[in-house]
Order: sequence, then C-alpha cells, then structure tokens
Amino acid sequence: MIGTIVALVVALAVLCGGLYYLLKEKKDKESRKIYGIVSAIGAVALVAVVIKIIVAGF
Repeated sequence: MIGTIVALVVALAVLCGGLYYLLKEKKDKESRKIYGIVSAIGAVALVAVVIKIIVAGF
C-alpha cells in the first residue's frame, strides 16, 4: 500500500514538474524536447499506477 502511494506521488510529481518546465522554457527547442519526454514518462507512470490501483487495489 505504501509503495503504491509513493509511486503515485512520484509519478504525479514527475508529470507536474515536466509540464511546469515545459511551459516555462517554451522558447528553447531542446528544453521543450527534454521536458516533453519527461512529461510523457510521468503521464505513462501515472496511468500505470492508476491501472494497478483499479485492478489490484492499494
């Protein structure tokens, strides 16, 4: 249960951090690419944790 909560918080933090810096550095092409990838990784991790919660519970 604690592992699931930690994974959920970490995935959400990665997604939010990636989106924040993606919007902050929107003029720099290389930064947009990097933060876009980080945001995508955070979104995939968040979806995976939510699916795990739905299927197996906490």
